Amino acid sequence: MRSRLAGLAIGFCGLATLSAAAREGSGAPAASIAAPAAKGPCRATVSENETYTVCVVDLRRERVRLFWLGADGTPYASLSGLARQQGPALSFAMNAGMYDKDQAPVGLYIEEGRELKRVSTANGPGNFHLKPNGIFYVKGDRAGVLDTARYLKAKPKPDFATQSGPMLVIDGKIHPKISEDGPSQKVRNGVGVRDDGRTAIFAISERPVSFGAFARLFKDDLGCRNALFLDGSVSSLYAPGLGRSDLSRPLGPLVGAVPR
Repeated sequence: MRSRLAGLAIGFCGLATLSAAAREGSGAPAASIAAPAAKGPCRATVSENETYTVCVVDLRRERVRLFWLGADGTPYASLSGLARQQGPALSFAMNAGMYDKDQAPVGLYIEEGRELKRVSTANGPGNFHLKPNGIFYVKGDRAGVLDTARYLKAKPKPDFATQSGPMLVIDGKIHPKISEDGPSQKVRNGVGVRDDGRTAIFAISERPVSFGAFARLFKDDLGCRNALFLDGSVSSLYAPGLGRSDLSRPLGPLVGAVPR
């Protein structure tokens, strides 16, 4: 089962340390103390009395990459399957975007510079089509999050890219169609990038939260000017440094970090 961790927001995007409130209980602020030591890039943080696990990757030290198909040409489909094949080099992983019934990416998917799925600009139902949607991409030791229209204009030619939607934060502002706290409450995961492009920040909620709360996590607590929603309900995390490997229904594309 997904571990229920409590901790402190520790300025993952360069912000000052924040006091944390216990996720369950009276809601009184906890003392501002250092978070307990943990191996790997993932730590617990609290935002608006909700607990998240945030994984911060320095792209100068680790390589953020995407995974979809294994050596046999079939989807990895699970974090545990990916971990078995990648071994101890894999410091963390999570699901990396929406997918169809065959675990194929819904929108743009690039792996090792090869475009395996084309970008989608179609209209339709569901979170993916809540425009603007966006693309997380990695090129060398830099990463970025751009809304799809800007990505197509920029033509970054990345090593890895995955398209999902909606954007959570666009140039420091929350997506205009995301309400402050809508009725949809789900376990969610997403990604933001520090402005220098050298640091990618991944987050997953520990219990169901609204789109608004999740967007504010990236904008206000993590200080990310651009952030992208990856998925909800199926959101899962592999973090061996925390002793965590979530079980989930079959997954599509995955993202993780390995040494350079």
